[in-house]
Amino acid sequence: MSAKSKAWGRLSRRDGRVIAKLKRSTDHDPAEVWAMLTNPANLANWLAPGTIEQWPGGSVKIDFGQSGSAIDSYVRAIKPERLLEYSWSAGNEPQRPIRWDLLPESEGTTVELTLLLPDDHRVAISCAGWDAHLEMLMASLEGIHIHFPADRFREARAAFSAIAEEELAA
Repeated sequence: MSAKSKAWGRLSRRDGRVIAKLKRSTDHDPAEVWAMLTNPANLANWLAPGTIEQWPGGSVKIDFGQSGSAIDSYVRAIKPERLLEYSWSAGNEPQRPIRWDLLPESEGTTVELTLLLPDDHRVAISCAGWDAHLEMLMASLEGIHIHFPADRFREARAAFSAIAEEELAA
């Protein structure tokens, strides 16, 4: 694993898909992070307006309005304050599962986000977008609302392009 990969995230390939793992640490406990991931008022602060029904098969609806697409999916796996998985897709689009793992630490939580992506030219863009939203999530946990960090997105896109060249070239 390269130093760049350690700083930004890891990429690997399995069954024709790319697995991306992004990680953040926070001094907030898993219950606070969980509320950010699932409460509609909190979702709107760091991701987009939406709702997530907190049971297996529950509806996931997230609407990016004019800046993106509408997500219309379902909860694939859930363990409150520990695990949330759904697809980042709508309708007949290919499934793009995302999985949030909240790992309690002695003083906070490690947030691990795993993306299962189509192996195409959009891997770096997808990873960079989620990296930017993770920055927004971390700010929201501190009570700070920030707009989408476009500079961070561009930096992350370049980094993930390089990581993809290094780790997925085989």
